[in-house]
Amino acid sequence: MNVSFLNGIRRLQALAGAMLLAMTAGCASAPGADPRDPWEPYNRSMFQFNDKVDKAVLKPVATAYRDVLPQPVRTGVSNFFGNLGDAWSFVNNVLQAKPEAALHSFWRVVINTTMGLGGVLDPATEMRLQRHREDFGQTLGRWGVPSGPYFVLPILGPSTLRDTVALPVDMYGRPVGHISDVPVRNSLTGVDIVQTRAGLLATTDLLESASLDRYSFQRDAFLQKRRNDVHDGSPPTDEERYDLEPPADAPASAPAR
Repeated sequence: MNVSFLNGIRRLQALAGAMLLAMTAGCASAPGADPRDPWEPYNRSMFQFNDKVDKAVLKPVATAYRDVLPQPVRTGVSNFFGNLGDAWSFVNNVLQAKPEAALHSFWRVVINTTMGLGGVLDPATEMRLQRHREDFGQTLGRWGVPSGPYFVLPILGPSTLRDTVALPVDMYGRPVGHISDVPVRNSLTGVDIVQTRAGLLATTDLLESASLDRYSFQRDAFLQKRRNDVHDGSPPTDEERYDLEPPADAPASAPAR
C-alpha cells in the first residue's frame, strides 16, 4: 500500500474525528444515559416521528408495491439497484484493501450489467461471485474511526455519528446521484426507497406485533449489525461488556482431607 494512500486515510480519519467532536458538542447528553446512546431522548422522539411518517406514507406505498407487482418484477428491480450498489461496494473494498472482495464486486458489476441485461438479472450469483456490501462508513471503521454514539436521522432512520459523517460521501458515490436528468434521478431514488421498504415489511410487521420496546430493539440490532459489518462478521471479543452481570465470587474450596 503506497504512502499517499495511507496519508489520505489518515487525513480522512482526522477529518472524521473532528466532525464527530463537533457534532458531539452540539448535542446534550442525558444524565445516566447508555454510553452507546447518550442522546436517547432526542433519538426516541425522532424514532417516533419516523414511525409516523412510515405508517402514513412509506408502508402503504410499499405494501401496494408488493401486492400489485409480481415477484419476478420486484426481483428484477432489486437486482438492478443491487448491481448499482455493487459498483460503490467495489470502490470501498479497494479503499479497505480487500482485493478478493473488490474483485468479486468488480466482476459482479461487469457480468450483471452485460449478461444480466443491465443488472435486472443476477447471473453473477449463480457463478458464485459473492456480494460484499460496503459503504464509506465501513471504510472509516476499517481504518480505526470509532462509530460514535447512536444517532437517529430524520426519515433515514438509525445511524451512528461515523455513518452520519460518511453519508454525504455515500450519497455522492452512488451511481444514481450522477444522473443529470433530475426527474429520472428522483424517480429512481423513489423506486429504490419503496423496494427497500417493501423488503422489510415482514420484519416490521413482526416487530409491531411483539410486546417489546421497539426503539431499544432496533437500536441494539442496528449497532450489532454495523459492528459485524465493519469487522466482516468477526468483531473483536476483548471489548468490555456492559450488559452482563459481574461474576459471583467462587466459593472457597473445601480443605483436603
